[in-house]
Amino acid sequence: MLTYTYYGHACFLISDGEYKILVDPFLTGNPQAKISAKDVTANYILVTHAHDDHLGDAPEIATRLNAEVVAIPEVLTLCASRVDISIKAHGMNIGGTLNLPFGQVRMVPALHSSGVEGGIACGFIIKIFGKTIYYSGDTALFSDMKLIGERDAIDYAILPIGDNYTMGIEDAAKAVQFLNAKHVIPVHYGTWGVINQNPEDFKKLVTGAEVHIVKPGEAIQL
Repeated sequence: MLTYTYYGHACFLISDGEYKILVDPFLTGNPQAKISAKDVTANYILVTHAHDDHLGDAPEIATRLNAEVVAIPEVLTLCASRVDISIKAHGMNIGGTLNLPFGQVRMVPALHSSGVEGGIACGFIIKIFGKTIYYSGDTALFSDMKLIGERDAIDYAILPIGDNYTMGIEDAAKAVQFLNAKHVIPVHYGTWGVINQNPEDFKKLVTGAEVHIVKPGEAIQL
């Protein structure tokens, strides 16, 4: 069974029952967080970029759990600077694919600032338990999302809808069309007033995909 657990903002956990993949673990200081950094568990941590609301507690969680962090090299250098001991890490860049015990992770482009000098933001294609999951990370709408959807049949797209820092609801709905995703889960909204969007408004705009509105602390089966 494959589950998606939403911890608020853009932090979530994907688990196939054996492996746990934690993504953008902003927990400390996250007003939506339903779990603390000291209580979350993971085998792998994927980080899309180095802004505080995405890098979050990644170095400290990785140190505590001996979990492997997957990110671009500049983000990994920043992680290493925050902890006293070396962490397990795998550096990647756009276009690269990493084979892991649960399946595959491929790093794909995102249109966003990186939060670290010399770095770039990214998204991930995660293949696990027979499903293909696309997490865009923080991004604007961009036409190459069509190529991402052509490259892989996307079962679930996890997309920001908050506007201001990322796509808003109209562009995110267009992204669903570009990606040709079967299902979509909105994230990165409601944490602060400046990104206070109503996911029900997004749901009304989406065509051709089932929208799953998951509240912080809730889990759904994928």
